[in-house]
Amino acid sequence: MADANVVEVSGLRFSYGDLEVFRNLSLSIPRGKVVAILGSSGSGKSTLLKLIGGQLQPGGGTVKVYGKNVHQLSPQALYELRLQMGMMFQTSGLFTDLSVYENVAFPIRENFPMPEELVRRLVLMKLHAVGLRGAHAMMPNDLSGGMTRRVALARAIATEPHFMMYDEPFAGLDPISLHQIRLLIRTLNEAIGLTSIVVTYDVHEALQVADYVYVINDGAVLGKGTPQEISSSENPYLKQFVNALPDGPVRFHFPGPSLEEDLRLTGNPSGG
Repeated sequence: MADANVVEVSGLRFSYGDLEVFRNLSLSIPRGKVVAILGSSGSGKSTLLKLIGGQLQPGGGTVKVYGKNVHQLSPQALYELRLQMGMMFQTSGLFTDLSVYENVAFPIRENFPMPEELVRRLVLMKLHAVGLRGAHAMMPNDLSGGMTRRVALARAIATEPHFMMYDEPFAGLDPISLHQIRLLIRTLNEAIGLTSIVVTYDVHEALQVADYVYVINDGAVLGKGTPQEISSSENPYLKQFVNALPDGPVRFHFPGPSLEEDLRLTGNPSGG
């Protein structure tokens, strides 16, 4: 079992109404690895995490976590499976009216009845792991962006999960905070034996932190491989995405008539 995949996604289909997000997505997350899911904004990266966590129902295909089909589980079985998962939300998701300490203590108290002294020890240990034990009495609104992300990470690992999901962990951070978060993801994965998915559009940081990379576009996996393989790929889309090139398969302008045609139109260009 040591080499088994923690997550296996096969032929996944999902739509928001008429908007198709995934049409035939397949990927796997090996145990003990950090796997990055790259893609432009709107490619469905955050949606994929919600499907893995059972928050959304697919239109087809399967999502398995530890060999269990997530979308065929009873509510109780899904709840038990989620206890093995940790989630660092894109917006951190801290309770603004609770202190740093209380934010980290919340999932521990919610899931594991134990003496308050033991809760205290666990909270301080998790905060120490992200370098914020000294900030335990602060309120979320008093934290910097980087500190907020680190508290969110401490809360995510508070219940000792085996599998972590990070939703855009690098977005909006200054270079120092960004480096700290990247280092924490890598260090925690190795120190406590996690398996991790990092979804992001930050190519540079993803290639620094990941063991393996998937690039998704147009509802399916467009490229996959080690960071070195993705960086050196000659695939036109991957080359444009990795190097942030202005010209390539992804166009800046939304499809429509040429500017000259629109300028020649009379009346309301919206058709009203």
